[in-house]
Amino acid sequence: MQATVKWVGDAMFLGESGSGHTVVMDGPPEHGGRNLGVRPMEMMLLGMGGCSSFDVVDILKKSRQAVDKCETRLEAERSDAVPAVFTRINLHFIVTGRNLKENIVKRAVALSAEKYCSASIMLGRAGVAISHSCEIRQTGD
Repeated sequence: MQATVKWVGDAMFLGESGSGHTVVMDGPPEHGGRNLGVRPMEMMLLGMGGCSSFDVVDILKKSRQAVDKCETRLEAERSDAVPAVFTRINLHFIVTGRNLKENIVKRAVALSAEKYCSASIMLGRAGVAISHSCEIRQTGD
């Protein structure tokens, strides 16, 4: 896997993934930015959410669950000291679908957390307290 990050000016950077996708990262005005993009630490949090969400949806589909939506809300706390690393992250999955089985949804979340999500496992091993929760919203048949 490869990526390139290019400084554009002030506190703005363009990140390009090995697959050719580009994202803008920028800092707040108090750090010389113009607030025109995601902060790098927000990008890490989004990456973790995307990684885990991908796993959960994939596992649910393979378990033949009729998933219509999956939203993952992440809340993170960071250290007050420099470096301001993540100290705690909670991932709350809101899974919407038809006739979803609670035990299968909970199993999908647990499998992502314990076995498949590289991002959350890596951060957990680095000492970040990571927790997971989920809710199920049933839709009509």
